Amino acid sequence: MGHQMLLSSRAARFWRSRDLGAPCECLVFFARHTTARLARILAGILLIVSVVLPACTKQKGAAAASPQNTAPPAQAVLDKSALPPDTGPTPAFDANRSFQYIKEIVAFGPRPIGSENHKKVENYILSHLKDDNVEQDAFSITPSQGTFPVRNIIAKFPGTRDGIIVIASHYDTNWPLRDTPYVGANDGGSSSALLLEIANQLRGNKRDGYSIWLLWDDAEESMRLPWYDPESLYGVRHLAEKWQADGTLKKIKAFILEDMIGDADLNIDHDTNSTPWLEDLVYQAATRLGYQSHFFERTLEIEDDHRPFLDRGVPCVDLIDLDYGYNNVFWHSSQDTVDKLSPKSLEIVGTVTLETVRMLDKMK
Repeated sequence: MGHQMLLSSRAARFWRSRDLGAPCECLVFFARHTTARLARILAGILLIVSVVLPACTKQKGAAAASPQNTAPPAQAVLDKSALPPDTGPTPAFDANRSFQYIKEIVAFGPRPIGSENHKKVENYILSHLKDDNVEQDAFSITPSQGTFPVRNIIAKFPGTRDGIIVIASHYDTNWPLRDTPYVGANDGGSSSALLLEIANQLRGNKRDGYSIWLLWDDAEESMRLPWYDPESLYGVRHLAEKWQADGTLKKIKAFILEDMIGDADLNIDHDTNSTPWLEDLVYQAATRLGYQSHFFERTLEIEDDHRPFLDRGVPCVDLIDLDYGYNNVFWHSSQDTVDKLSPKSLEIVGTVTLETVRMLDKMK
């Protein structure tokens, strides 16, 4: 901000531990532990930050409003009378196999677009889909940093019902962090591995419901840090435009985005940019499986891969946990490693996703 202030260690710890949306509580502390003049200065800065910060950090991983402890949206957009009976076994999902996929993905190292490691991960995903109907949506982008190849990978599993459910994950890591040991175990790795295991569960089974398309979208991460909207989400922007032009978009009944879902301390956020009825359906699925305590306690407004589809009227839900380490400290850092993740979290999100799909298939 152009000025630097030195705080006592006690005051600094307090500053870091408080919600920036609670300036009055901070004022009480600093009134007691600093000079009156310094307290007035800090109070002014804090009030500015509490107003300006939410408006300036509207990006993946940032809240546009202070977190709230709320249930899914209260408005009854979802017609619960249309839900299928709560019967049948828990969906099959091999969490340990999915966890192994994460280890194998991060073993390639950082995978920013245009890198050799990125190409290796592309080939790794495709090797697991060799017996499936796969479409590759390849194109080039020219951000300010140069020209880069981009490749969306779509595995299609046909159903008997007219319509498509898309389940998506990005698989790239940040280009700006390409020279650091940032492997994105949770951010991109966990969700890509989750989709590979969902493919295992779909493969060889005739679907009595909508077709499912698994989408590994590319070039999701911003080409700049902090997040810069015009140079991000390239893969999903391209695909949303393409599917709108060829008529595919109007066939999509739901777009389910998986992102940062491997955290051992799993708490999926309620995203105000998700479609209320679809998010409520996910919560119903989680409740049926006994996992509702891991969903939607905190409310955020999230800009993510689902946004280009949401803006075109497709029902979307973003399954993402943005409380990754204290104050989200592991996000976009070299600390985003496999040891922070858990197969149980993959099991929770994987089975809830598949139960949501089952409910969508059977809804009236």
